[in-house]
Amino acid sequence: MKLLTRFLAVLACCACTAAHAQYPEKPLRLIVPFPPGGNIDATARIISAGLGARLGGTVIVENRAGAAGLTGSEFVARADADGYTALLGSTGALAPARALHPGTPLHPTKDFVAAGPLARAPLVLVLRPDLPAGDLKSFIAYAKAHPGKLTMASAGVGTAAHLTGELFQKLSGTRFLHVPYKGSSLAVADLLGGHVDLTFDQLASTLAQIKAGKLRALGVTTAQRTSIMPELPTLAESGLPGFEASTTTGLLFPAGTPAAVIAKVNAALQEVLKQPDVQRQFRDLGSDVLPGSGADFDRILRDETAKWDGVIKDAGIAPME
Repeated sequence: MKLLTRFLAVLACCACTAAHAQYPEKPLRLIVPFPPGGNIDATARIISAGLGARLGGTVIVENRAGAAGLTGSEFVARADADGYTALLGSTGALAPARALHPGTPLHPTKDFVAAGPLARAPLVLVLRPDLPAGDLKSFIAYAKAHPGKLTMASAGVGTAAHLTGELFQKLSGTRFLHVPYKGSSLAVADLLGGHVDLTFDQLASTLAQIKAGKLRALGVTTAQRTSIMPELPTLAESGLPGFEASTTTGLLFPAGTPAAVIAKVNAALQEVLKQPDVQRQFRDLGSDVLPGSGADFDRILRDETAKWDGVIKDAGIAPME
């Protein structure tokens, strides 16, 4: 009887391995938890065709927007862990999710297993050009001399721009008046009009205005300079050591997805990210490609969650529910 049991167990294991070797046997659904047209949606569409081709199957992009990205994320977290439903995940949405939305059942660091990161997007600190501050050190000095007087626009409460601004104030010892807008385009429009003093925004969204001299850029928020505008220094090297903030995208599957599937998707993903045309499209979005393992993105998500939980608590940002 024991020999029969062992034989059946080995047989089941072999069948499982064979099934994974044949993966994928049907289309992979790539869930975008935001509406069509945004950067997250564009990221999914940049990689979908190449990923499908390298896996030997089809990747179908599906938008499931709602609740600041939580609707689509929760859908994937509760999906079957068979390797056929994935999330285009973003640290900007997932890392602060539980602190900002304590009622959500989603637990980003436990409900998913990562297949790998895709790209990292810096934000840039931009000022209205008539503000008397030509570099970061003079800006911090000016802000400290006028506590609570400078107005900081953002795309809304709890957005990456808002949280990055809160982190900046914490590390620099400054204090701004936060002015939330319904989207970054409105915030940048009022900055161009001189109605607010500064904002943190995606570099791609403000690059044309920076180059035209309509906005003054003081630095990018990533730890390293970006290939999009390599002459622009980081805030860390300009006078705020240790400062780092960015949005990283990656592929996530429901927890429990077989390791063999994750490994196969990661291998295909690395090949996609090597393609010059893919890298160019990411630069056009304001991002730098970020090859890596699933463990790399798991670590990024854990670290970002811990960081933004602390920022939200220290800044006294109220839950959004």
